[in-house]
Amino acid sequence: MTGTTAPRRGGRWIEQWDPEDETFWKETGERTARRNLIYSVLSEHIGFSIWSLWSVMVLFMGPAYGIDPAGKFFLIATATLVGAVVRVPYTFAVARFGGRNWTVFSALMLLAPTVAALVVMEPGTSYGTFLLVAALTGVGGGNFASSMTNINAFFPLRKKGWALGLNAGGGNIGVPVVQLAGLLVIATAGATHPRLLLGAYIPLIVFAAVLAAVRMDNLAPVRNDTGAVREALGDAHTWIMSFLYIGTFGSFIGYSFAFGLVLQTQFGRTPLQAASLTFIGPLLGSLIRPVGGALADRFGGARITLGTFVAMAAATGVVVFASGRSSLPVFLVGFVALFVLSGLGNGSTYKMIPGIFQAKALARGMGGEEAAAYGRRLSGAAMGLIGAVGALGGLGINLVFREAFLSSGSGTAAFVTFLGFYALCCAVTWAVYLRRPAAAAVPALGVEAKPQLTSV
Repeated sequence: MTGTTAPRRGGRWIEQWDPEDETFWKETGERTARRNLIYSVLSEHIGFSIWSLWSVMVLFMGPAYGIDPAGKFFLIATATLVGAVVRVPYTFAVARFGGRNWTVFSALMLLAPTVAALVVMEPGTSYGTFLLVAALTGVGGGNFASSMTNINAFFPLRKKGWALGLNAGGGNIGVPVVQLAGLLVIATAGATHPRLLLGAYIPLIVFAAVLAAVRMDNLAPVRNDTGAVREALGDAHTWIMSFLYIGTFGSFIGYSFAFGLVLQTQFGRTPLQAASLTFIGPLLGSLIRPVGGALADRFGGARITLGTFVAMAAATGVVVFASGRSSLPVFLVGFVALFVLSGLGNGSTYKMIPGIFQAKALARGMGGEEAAAYGRRLSGAAMGLIGAVGALGGLGINLVFREAFLSSGSGTAAFVTFLGFYALCCAVTWAVYLRRPAAAAVPALGVEAKPQLTSV
């Protein structure tokens, strides 16, 4: 399964891969891993842009479209739901078809929702048609899962926080980039020309697919492992980390999709005014995600994650205060802080996943490469499941917003709900990964010694 050389066969396959071997890593592994990371980021970046497309399209949908704010929130929620669901098969597609091959295919799949939106984006189109096209954009959400699974296999454990943070952060930036592009179109051509934005993405999608085809590699040692999937499904940590990832990534993607619509609905901003503010939070949250991974590499993912949730609860309190008093400046400060903190938490939680499973291997008496291989095997299977469940947090955020605006015309009740959820995330992080429980409580988590887990 692993080795210290990297011979190839046809179709850009690498037959042997052992990133934990420092000699191999310095001589050939690091260079190859970094090259694959660069083109993975590009493809995932465009995938995020297409997944979040309807957070921008709703800004173009004026009164002539006949869709109220609740209907627009549901369009966004539909895209979020499909993007979360397809993350599961996308995760396992890497092992079935190869990381490079699947990156090419998944990039080309982005043409379907983009071309469909280009065709239907005009007043008079039925709401059902808009729902169907919004659902198609969910394929962009799947790109994240396959990309993270692929890059996880390329890097050694000591580099995973940085690599996964950079990969995800570069992808996450696709959200503010498409929002900035939407702002440019609205500011120059007006809010009646969404097709200009859609048309610009078609050549970019083809460009990303071509670069992936000629510059990326498949790892032959990464095989479908149904045993790893079953083991990950039965492990309590998979579901605990899924819950925490709802709080970090679910917040990031949910707020990214909803921010512009909240500004329009609650604060009466015009499409141009909303678009000029919408990109700021997602941009900062994306840029800081690698920092969260790097901090987790240095200080431990659980510590950074707990601190993040405490700060997110405080920032949500600021947003509740501002929402209740209709103070846009204070609201923006609190909301942008939520984006930055969720970005930090995204990086730290993903660092925790491989660390948890390798710590379990060490607690079971495995050592060296055996423990590292076990960690890669289980974390690769768990990441797709965790990413899918976490993305459902974005769906939940948009549905909670929809209900809040339907019932009261304000998002205040929604933010109070989010505040309670972050408090619960704090409690779970501390209780499972930082508290020193009695030895009798540890076996319930499926490990024999807790101290190793506190380093994740």
